[in-house]
This record gives sequence, structure tokens and C-alpha cells, in this order.
Amino acid sequence: MIEHHRSSGATVDSEVPRPPVRSEVSPRRRRIFAVFSAAVLGTGVLVSVVTSWLLPFRYEPDLLVIGPLLAAGFLLVEQLTIDVDAKRVGWTISFTEIPLIVGLLTAPFEVVLAANLVAGLVAQIGKRAATHVSYNAGVLCWEIAVPFLVAGACGNLFGDTVPGWLCAGIGAVSSSLISCGCAVAALSALGNGMRPSAGLLLGGRTFVVGLLNTSIGLAGYELAVNTRWGWALVTVVGVGVLALYRAYSGLLREQRDLEALSDVSLRVARSGQHTTRNLPTSDTSAVSAIGERVSVEEWEPVAERIREQLNATRVVLRLSLDPRGGVSTLVAGAGQEETATDGATLLRECPLLQLPGTHVRSFRRGDAPEEISRALRLRGAHEALVVPLRGTNQLLGAIEVHDRVSRWRGFGRADIRLLHTLASHLATAMDNRRLLAQLRHDAYHDPLTGLLNRTGFRQMAAEALDTGTAVVLRIDLELLTTVSEALGYAWGDRMIVAAGRRMREYLGGHVPVARLEANSFAVLLGGHTEEQAAEVATGLREFVAEPYPLDRLVVEATAFVGYVSSVPAEDESEGDVDVLLQRADVAVRAARNGEDGVRGYVPSMGQIFLRRFQLVTQFRHALESGQVEVHYQPKVALPSRRVVGAEALVRWSHPEYGRLSPDEFVPVVEATGLVDALTSFVLERALGRIRGWLDRGLRLSVAVNLSVRNLADETFPDRVREAFERHGVPPELVTFELTESSVMADPDRSLPVLRRLRALGVVLAVDDFGTGYSSLAYLRQLPVDEVKIDKSFVLGMGTDLSDMAVVRSIVELGHSLELSVVAEGVEDDAARDQLVRMCCDTAQGYLISRPLSEDRFEAWLWARTSGTSHGQRNDDSGETALHVI
Repeated sequence: MIEHHRSSGATVDSEVPRPPVRSEVSPRRRRIFAVFSAAVLGTGVLVSVVTSWLLPFRYEPDLLVIGPLLAAGFLLVEQLTIDVDAKRVGWTISFTEIPLIVGLLTAPFEVVLAANLVAGLVAQIGKRAATHVSYNAGVLCWEIAVPFLVAGACGNLFGDTVPGWLCAGIGAVSSSLISCGCAVAALSALGNGMRPSAGLLLGGRTFVVGLLNTSIGLAGYELAVNTRWGWALVTVVGVGVLALYRAYSGLLREQRDLEALSDVSLRVARSGQHTTRNLPTSDTSAVSAIGERVSVEEWEPVAERIREQLNATRVVLRLSLDPRGGVSTLVAGAGQEETATDGATLLRECPLLQLPGTHVRSFRRGDAPEEISRALRLRGAHEALVVPLRGTNQLLGAIEVHDRVSRWRGFGRADIRLLHTLASHLATAMDNRRLLAQLRHDAYHDPLTGLLNRTGFRQMAAEALDTGTAVVLRIDLELLTTVSEALGYAWGDRMIVAAGRRMREYLGGHVPVARLEANSFAVLLGGHTEEQAAEVATGLREFVAEPYPLDRLVVEATAFVGYVSSVPAEDESEGDVDVLLQRADVAVRAARNGEDGVRGYVPSMGQIFLRRFQLVTQFRHALESGQVEVHYQPKVALPSRRVVGAEALVRWSHPEYGRLSPDEFVPVVEATGLVDALTSFVLERALGRIRGWLDRGLRLSVAVNLSVRNLADETFPDRVREAFERHGVPPELVTFELTESSVMADPDRSLPVLRRLRALGVVLAVDDFGTGYSSLAYLRQLPVDEVKIDKSFVLGMGTDLSDMAVVRSIVELGHSLELSVVAEGVEDDAARDQLVRMCCDTAQGYLISRPLSEDRFEAWLWARTSGTSHGQRNDDSGETALHVI
């Protein structure tokens, strides 16, 4: 900032800008100011020569004393300035007019000029602001020459009619106006000119302060000269004014310190609001670099504010803004540029930071330890205040304050106290920002893998879609449930972490990767075509599916990848992030049925997904409206061919899709939790049908299929018992068929439910035997009464000897365990005869009958009770027995 010897106050606000620091001045403006400074110096010397020629020098012996006293007076008042803030206006008040008015009344021009030059230049050097010597020297010449010219012209014009002190006072007031005019001109040369109204306002205030100081100086001079012991009175008044000044200066200093503390705290608090949005990203290095750059820019006003308040030549902020451990260095003020260092280097350069606590340490080059003195020399500083910024558990940085502008006094206790308070506020603010950053990170990232979570991925994908096209990949890992059950959930978590690490390794740190849930991941590929995405998906699947070495074990894994592009296909609307994730999920489901495990989304998959969605939402209404029916497929005993019962099979006649196969809608219904309603519906219809047959004298059983959800429901046996009591049906006429996989999905919950059903008296049968575990140990632990041979083996008996061997083995195994054996898929007489020879108990298949609706099944039964040759006959119990040809 430009420094000059001023005799009055100057305002600084929005209308009167301050001169900029050197780093803010353009080279062109510097050249203009250099020319302006030379002009000021040249004209100042010229006007001084003219004044010296017009006012001849008169030597007097007292000048040897007056000259040094005037120099001391100029130097003293230069140090005793008062800064006043009133209505957003900053006033800097000095008392230069007082020694000037004394010089006008007692000494020749040359002596006063020399005293002012010596005091002014010494003050500039003491403030370490002697970079504009030419300008400041020129202004000092103008400030003395013009008052002497004005005072001399006033005396020549009015003569003895006007007292000499009045002419001297007019000249002293003109000095303050000259100083103000030079300052305004200097601001214009540097590109910070002010409006005329602001210049006039500044000149008026300068005139008022100059007139006040001149009046004080004249009164004190007249009192000291014309009154006996007046000099003593002036001394007493001066000491009182000085004491008042120091007291008032202290109050102002406290006020400014509080304002500075509030300003710094507010700037730090607002800086967190102006950072770039904390968008989630999977590239940690990129986040660190952006956060570091933006935060350093926001801390510049804070460093500059600290420098101004402490009146220091330079402030160095070392802040640990980088999560990787680096330290960013920011310099405010003049001096060499600092380079960023890491935390270890910071500790080595500032050993005092290793000490506990947050105290401010003061060092001077002359009496500091050698290591600190060397560091001060490297920084070009003579004095430094250093304070560490300590957070809750770590060192967050440090503040270094170098050399007070006024080196006559150096840094005092008030400066140390203010710096300590500022450091405490900064450390707290940085700690809070770190906590906020951690909370934001946790909101967008998965805590186990450190990858993005669903929320973070959605936000990143939305940003990418706003600026271009992208491809969303979804990766599902398999066998993680088996690993968790066998080795514990910690091992499953380790596989998930390892899989996420592999994805990052294969794709690179710049590609967003997210863990959506459990074993499902998502990847965002920006600017990729579908062909490129297919290539990436294939390679990623192969890399992720490689065996995982975990400690001494090697765990196998399977991966399926589905991908979808944000570019919509024909006749398809553009989707948002959620739609893309949904489509990618549909593609993953299709990939499970493919050979290579990778599928791209096509609109037809969306139709399948929509169809499944409609089936789920319409199923309950279908149950209530009669769209869902129960069909029955008869079962006959071998070799008597007696009808012993039927299997209840569900059918759905959809108004839009027509007759639906159970293989299409039952898995969908089961996955959505509606299978309980389906099981209850079939059981109720079956019990009603059995009750009707009993009333007609027919004792036929009905088999009802159970799902894994039924076996996991502890209340299911109670509901079955209540249904038996309500319909009055013996439990032994109901057979519950269950698959091996449904039982083994959760045996700890399934087996107790099966035992309770078995205790009710129902018959339990294992369906599709031979396609699952099919072990002797498995059959021995299940409370079952019957096994059903899967139809794939029965159909192949006529052409494949191995299938015949399997069927024979199952029949023998079942009989050895005292279980009844039922063969499904009997479609020809040869198969039936072979089963008879194997002593199979029951047959079921198209040879006997296809599944029939309730009405057609009743007709089928009626046909077998109406004939006499092969129709009904009463058995020993009196009940009607049915036989088929």
C-alpha cells in the first residue's frame, strides 16, 4: 500500500477505495505510477527550491536545537495516530499540523523541510514501506513548501493587519489539503480513482481535522510563549492528551480486534457454503484436488484480514485441507512464495508445533534458536509469531505472522492475544468443516466398501446425464450367501470388499462405482457406446468372477452383468437414473439365463418386466374375481389302477394374456410374498372338494404344493388345523408336496414346521425327487411319507437305461425307508408296466389324465362311477372305489 506523510484523516469505505496491494496492480499501472511518482518528486523539489528562493534563509543559533526538536516532533506525531470507525467510515487521524505550526512560527523553511524529510523517511523505513521513496519524498516536500508559501503570501497581502499566527495557521491547514490531493491522485494513477463527490467529501473531512489540529498547535504555542510557566501547562496538557490517546487507542484496538474476530469467523463459516457442491465421486484424488484448490481460494480473504489486523508485512497460512495428508500454503502480503508441503515437512520446519497446546510462540531472529533463526532468514523475516491449529485429534495447520509494519515496537501482547483467539476459531471452524465433509461423504458412500451408495450413484449419474450420454452397468455376484453361511458373514463382507476393489482396479479410479445393496454393484460409463459397454462388461465380469484368495482359502464366485445406454431405442422414451437402474436390473435377470452372463437391455425385456409387474399387481384381484382356478390331475394306485386322489394345480386365465402357465406367474407371486394367499386359496378349494366327495361316499386325497415361504411361516400349521376343523376333513386326506430346495433353503425353520404338520396327520411328500440333494441322509432327517419321482426320469425310461436305473433306485430307496413312491410323467402303457414290475406304488401322468378343471374332473370321476364293468364297486369299508382302464 502507498504510504505518505499525512496531516489529517482520510476515509476508507465503499466510495473511497483503498490503494491495492502490489500483487493486485497491473504492470501498466505500475509504470503509470512510476511516472507519476517521478513527477511528484520533481515538482516537489522544484517548489521547494522556489520557496527557498522566495523566503531567504536566516541563521540563528537556536536552530541547532529547534531543528532536531522539530524532527523528533514530526516523527512522534507520525507514530501517534488514531484510527476511528464511525458509520462505516474509517478515519486515520494524525497530529502533523502541530509540529508544522511550530515550525512555521519559529524556524526557516529549510530547517522545517529537512526535519520533515528526515522524520518522514525514517518512519517509512521503520514501517518497512520504503518502496515508493520518490513519491513519499515528493509529497513531504509539497507538505512543507506550500504552507510556507501560503503563510508568506498571507503576510505580504495583509501586512500587520493580520496576526502572524493566523497566517501560519492558514498555511498549516493547506498542508493537509495538499496531502489529501496527492493521495487521491495516487489512487487514480493506480486505477482506483474515486468519484468527484467522494473526493470532495474526503477533502472536507481532511480540512476539518487539519483545522482542529492547527488550533491545538497554535493554542499550545501561544500558551507556552506568552504565559509564565506556560510550557509546564502545555506539558501537563500534552501528557494528559497522550494518556487519553493511549486509553482511547486501547479501546479502539479491542473494538477492531472483536470486529476482526467476527469477520474472520464469518468468512470461514461462509467459505463452506461457497465451495463446489460436494458431489459424490469414486475418485478420491480428484475430490482432494478440487477441494484443496477451492478451499485455498476461499482462505485468501481470511489470511489478508489477519495481516491487516495485526499490521504485519506477511501472514502465512499452512492448512491441512487435503485428506491425503498434504498441507496447502497460502501467503498474504509481500514476500517470497511458499510451496505446499506435507504434514511431516511442516513439523520439521516448525519444531515448536510438536509441543502440546495451542500457545502462540514469538521469535526474533537475534535471540531465537539456530534452527528458528535459519527458518526466519529463509523467509526474509526478523520477527515471527507462530501458532499451531490443532483439532480434536490432529494437527490441522499453523499460522505464521512475519514482521510488524512498524518495527519500532514489534508485536505486543494484544497481538499475541488476538492471534491466539483467531487460531482457536480457525481450528474449530476447520474441525467443523472436516466433520461436515465426513457426514457428506457418509451420506453418499457405502460404509463397507467405500464405494458410492445408491444415493451417491443416482446423483452422479444425474449430473452425467445432464451433460451427455452414459451407460449404466449392473453387476450381481453369486454364491455370497453360501460363503456367508459356511464361513460367516465377515467372510462374505470380505468378498464384497474384494470385488469392489477389483472393479476399481479394472475400470480405473475415475469411473464411478457403487454398491447398491448386498451383492449388487453399479458402474457409470460416460461417453461409451453400447458396443464399447459390452466389451467393458465382458472383461469386467471375467475379472470379477475370478477365484478370490481369502487367507488360505480360495472362494469361487459367479458374476452377471447387465447394461443399458441412456440413448433411448426406437419407440422408447428417454429415462432418468432410476429408469436406467431398473432397466439394467432387467438386463441382469436376462443375463442369468444366458451362456456368457452378460446382456444388454432391449425394449422387449422391458415388456417382460412390465408383464411381470402387471401379474404381481393384478394377482390378488384375479383370486377374488375367479380368474385363478384349481385343476386336478388324478393319481392311481399300481397295479390295481384304483383312483386314490389327485394333485391340485393352479391355473390363471388372464383377460389380456390368456391362459398362463404356473411356471410363469407362481415364481413372481412367490417372490413378492403373495404365495401365502395362493396357498390358502388352493387349500380352501381342495378341502371343499374333499368334503363334497366324502358326502358322496368317495374317499379321495388331494395333494397341495407348498413353497419355501410357507415352510418359513411358523403360523402356517395353526391355519391348516383351523381349516381342517372348519371343513370337517380328515388330515390324512391332504398331502403337502414340497421340493428339496425349499426345505434346504432354511432347514432350521422348515423342519419344525414340517414336524408340526406331520403331527396333524397330513401326508408329506417330496416332489421332483432326484433333481436336488437326493441323499439317504436327507430323506432320513425329513418327516415325510412319500417321494415323487421327477417326470424327466420316467419319460426317459423307454430310451435311456440310466434313467430306468435311477427310477428303480428311487423306488427301492423309498421302500427301504418305508415311504410310498409316486411316479410322475406316466404317458404310455410301457412306462406303467415297467413301474408295476418295479413295485412302484402310485402313477400320475397323461396316460391316466391331463390336469382337468373342477367341472371336467367331476365329469371324469362320474364316468368312472357310472359303468358296471370298470366302474364303481364298494370296498370292504362301504366306500365307493374308482378304477381306470
